[in-house]
Amino acid sequence: MSSPSYSSYLGRPAYCAMALVLLLTLLCITFPAYLRNPVSVASCFTGADVRAAAAQPAASASAALVADDGGRRPDQLSILVGVHTMPKKHSRRHLIRMAYAVQQTAALRGAARVDVRFALCARPMPAEHGAFVALERRAYGDVLLFNCTENAEDGKTYTYFADLPAMLGAAGGEGRPRPYDYVMKVDDDTYLRLDALVKTLRRAPREDMYYGVGLPFMDRKSPPFMLGMGDALSWDLVQWIATSDMVRRKAKGVEDVTTGNWLNEGGKAKNRVNIFPRMYDYKSAEAKDFLEDTIGVHQLKEDIRWAHTLAHFNATYGDLRPSREGSS
Repeated sequence: MSSPSYSSYLGRPAYCAMALVLLLTLLCITFPAYLRNPVSVASCFTGADVRAAAAQPAASASAALVADDGGRRPDQLSILVGVHTMPKKHSRRHLIRMAYAVQQTAALRGAARVDVRFALCARPMPAEHGAFVALERRAYGDVLLFNCTENAEDGKTYTYFADLPAMLGAAGGEGRPRPYDYVMKVDDDTYLRLDALVKTLRRAPREDMYYGVGLPFMDRKSPPFMLGMGDALSWDLVQWIATSDMVRRKAKGVEDVTTGNWLNEGGKAKNRVNIFPRMYDYKSAEAKDFLEDTIGVHQLKEDIRWAHTLAHFNATYGDLRPSREGSS
């Protein structure tokens, strides 16, 4: 089929007027949205427009993170899930990226905005890893680089929480809308079921709240700390961490215990939500070792464990049939 002749359309007064009206309408609708989020608007176009958008420099981390972009309802729950990983784990990030992307259904988006981001320290960053990280940031806009050295017990968790308000443009944000209701820190060997996570957080307090698998497990009201496989704080506590001298002085330590210690010493997190046993360590591929009301599965350190878990929760069901010729 031959392409249409644009000169023939513009040569007719009726088409010319119609084209002008449509162009002005399109600009009025899309230009304000483009200023808020150029990536999402670019994705509405095809062909050369998408290629041109992909060639542009990646948006800054703060621009990619802003949750209140005009499309969010004032009462809509918002959650930032920060997956803590390392620059060298390129393939693991892509697996996780896909595992969460397929969960972003219309039903989930109607209930909450859940933004999944990867938290990496910028140091050290060998060239072979830096190249992949740079491509990911440009292609997906979901990698956050923090000014720290990769570590498990030397302050990365502190840097993550403490730097987010400034990264989001919400430092000292008195009277400003919070970017997120909750900020979660999760390991890169943990799989979250986002719909189950949202359902529990919708019932949780939005202020002074600490959420996760508490220790001791059976302390339902005030466990002293939450396991590091996945824990969440309400936004006011994230802001407090960012400004507390006590927390800054005690930034280092075993991550599972450190966050709880900050909150305990500071007299914070009077609302504690212990979701035990709904987040747990992987045991085997057998159905009996997965709970029906699972929120998260931890210790997925090998790809085969991810495969077992995704299969159990039907994330991959029916998608291995041979492709038909000519289908994408």
